[in-house]
Amino acid sequence: MRLTFRLLPVVTLAVFTTFTACQKESASLEMDNTAEVQTQADDQNNISAQLDEVATEANVAFEANASFSGRFSGSQNTLSVCGATAVADTTGNLRTITITYDGNNCAGTHLRTGSVVLSMPSGMRWKNAGAAITISFQNFKIKRLRDNKSITINGAQALTNVSGGLVSQLSAPTNITHTITSNNMSFTFEDNTQRTWHVARQRTFTYSNGVVLSISGIGAAGSLTNVAEWGSNRFGHAFTTSITEPLVVRQDCNFRLTAGKVKHEGFTTSTASFGLNATGAATACPGTGTYYYTLTWTGQGGYTRTVTLPY
Repeated sequence: MRLTFRLLPVVTLAVFTTFTACQKESASLEMDNTAEVQTQADDQNNISAQLDEVATEANVAFEANASFSGRFSGSQNTLSVCGATAVADTTGNLRTITITYDGNNCAGTHLRTGSVVLSMPSGMRWKNAGAAITISFQNFKIKRLRDNKSITINGAQALTNVSGGLVSQLSAPTNITHTITSNNMSFTFEDNTQRTWHVARQRTFTYSNGVVLSISGIGAAGSLTNVAEWGSNRFGHAFTTSITEPLVVRQDCNFRLTAGKVKHEGFTTSTASFGLNATGAATACPGTGTYYYTLTWTGQGGYTRTVTLPY
């Protein structure tokens, strides 16, 4: 009994040390999980927003030039894009518009450099159903000005006018549907990690007090549907992002993302809800100031965490 009594403090100390070590390991795992969840959500939101912005600029550029759009008027060889110069070449069998970026976007949130080449066969007109544009990114670098984080994009994607029609001529109750697809979009992050993503998004334009753009996912990955992007994140983990409620961008809200939900799956599962203020409540037009999204996920110990972040 005397020996057992003397050993008891030693055993107690060992158990306490092990318990403390487990707590530290759990806290470390929680921290790592939190960092990756938030970084992946931020990367995906930033990338998808910038790809959509370029797609919108591509559409405007093609609609402004009658030789591309098929309009009866409005032909021009030089086009204007915020923080960039855009020049059209209609002389070859493959007609192009080259946009060279060297300035801020229209919203003043990102500095953009590099170039994007838009191309279309000479016999095609953008207003016709099924017309397709190839958008080629050439060292297209976007730097977010609020934190100086940057992403460099290379690769090509197809922008298809599924329904036909021109957004510049849109009126209620008609709608225009475009799709964006790619299997080779290459992203280099500011930490020099490089990843390739697939993209499959649908953009539907309607008119209600201005243009309303609804974005949905049209891809599939395994048993998942409504997938908008999939590949590997900057940490090397496989992921899929599904749009569970359409992302809505409104002209009467200063072309801001005002609503929608996405679901990130892979190393963990998280959901992001957009169109909120700093308290996590739904915000309203006219779209001034900072908008936020809530990100919710289940952590290592089965706990649920929610953070509110700007976009």
